[in-house]
Amino acid sequence: QVQLVESGGGLVQPGGSLRLSCAASGSIASINIMRWYRQAPGKERELVAAITSGGSTNYADSVKGRFTISRDNAENTVYLQMNSLKPEDTAVYYCHTKSWGNDYWGRGTQVTVSS
Repeated sequence: QVQLVESGGGLVQPGGSLRLSCAASGSIASINIMRWYRQAPGKERELVAAITSGGSTNYADSVKGRFTISRDNAENTVYLQMNSLKPEDTAVYYCHTKSWGNDYWGRGTQVTVSS
């Protein structure tokens, strides 16, 4: 079992920044890739960014150049630094990983970008 707990969401004005955190605990030894997804009202959940245990990253085109994913393997935590936020970034952001073939999700953290 793996537990994922997100934090750091909130209300921010357009152009602002937020940093999300996702702390992993439990059976984490087999975790390689950690991902951030988001789901806006009425839309499907979409992949935002991913990072491997070795630090390789990939991003959705919509966030490239604005968001940065990073991880602290010693602290079992993954981060999502979000800059130049836009109203269309408003969504619930979820942390995800796989361990021994099982999918694990956090409960999500709300990000609202509005003036």
